[in-house]
Amino acid sequence: MECYLDNASTTRALPEVCDLVRTVMADDYGNPSSLHRKGVEGERYIRQAEERICKTLKCVPKNLVFTSGGTESNNMALIGAAIANRRQGRHIITTCFEHPSVHEPLLYLENFGFEISYLPVDADGHISSEVLQEALREDTILVSVMLVNNEIGAVQDVQALSKVVRGYKKKILFHVDAIQAYGKMRLLPHRLGIDLMSVSGHKIHGPKGTGFLYIGDNVKIHACIHGGGQQRGLRSGTENVPGIAGLGLAAEKICEGQNGHREHLYGLKRYFLERIKEVEGAVVNACSMDMLLDTAPHIISVSFAGVRSEVLLHALEEEKIYVSSGSACSSNHPGISSTLKAIGVPDKLLDSTLRFSFSVFTEQAEIDFTIDCLKRLVPVLARYQRS
Repeated sequence: MECYLDNASTTRALPEVCDLVRTVMADDYGNPSSLHRKGVEGERYIRQAEERICKTLKCVPKNLVFTSGGTESNNMALIGAAIANRRQGRHIITTCFEHPSVHEPLLYLENFGFEISYLPVDADGHISSEVLQEALREDTILVSVMLVNNEIGAVQDVQALSKVVRGYKKKILFHVDAIQAYGKMRLLPHRLGIDLMSVSGHKIHGPKGTGFLYIGDNVKIHACIHGGGQQRGLRSGTENVPGIAGLGLAAEKICEGQNGHREHLYGLKRYFLERIKEVEGAVVNACSMDMLLDTAPHIISVSFAGVRSEVLLHALEEEKIYVSSGSACSSNHPGISSTLKAIGVPDKLLDSTLRFSFSVFTEQAEIDFTIDCLKRLVPVLARYQRS
């Protein structure tokens, strides 16, 4: 049996998405900027994708910019908003456990005189409204928060946090990294008080190299890619029509079945939490059965006392079980997870943690097989490392 439990890293594309992408690449391949029939066909696919995504967000096409994925969306939101609004101030607020695609652009902005404040989180990975309130200043121009943490599945109350920001100063922009949240929960940016929201296609069974940035009405953002003026001048360059078409269809399909998908995922998570108790030395991070529905439905972080995560990851790989030791992006910069440190995971468990993540394709049998392998492997590897 092959068990793919690394869906927070990437997901298998839906069959109908694959079919659509192939059709656009092989048959309807015109440049959407061309004035002839082939170009009009390409433009039609982009408009259709916009309509499909806008329906899920209750917004209009002018609120969307298509990107190459979550990393570009986060970079565009943070750098673009900071540059466009720098005359109002140079102070930005974020948290201590954001994804590298948020953390790194903010470090980059520090080189240009911006000051970044990093908010702490509690043991469950939540930001306190009071702590945010205290961090706000007259020169604050932007607050950036990850809605669903990609390592532990903690969910922020972004509506409450947005109210704190709005109550202090209406002109402060509120950015949300929704890369692990979109498709898993209903997101209406306008109602939640979100000005900028980042989404990635390959997290929702769409093509890799696709994504979008939601930009609220009257939000100023500086263009970072210049050229032919595509996408209202905010992101020049010939659009990735096959990818955009696939992204739009994936968004429609995943959001249409959202309630059923959530029920399926929470059922898997509940079952996993019950069975992981059978594994010697296993400790679940930032989630218990009591708080299950307050966490993301598809992500579970587990530490295994006395076993290095990389060793266990590869031992599971030998059994054709695929998991992650944390963020797939942070694996390019190996080190101890800032997320695990932020929520107070004991030092002895920091390098002993794996992330298990599910999708609509995941079946209970995969969890059974994984738990049975863990019950067999963990005690052996723990004894081996002690010797």
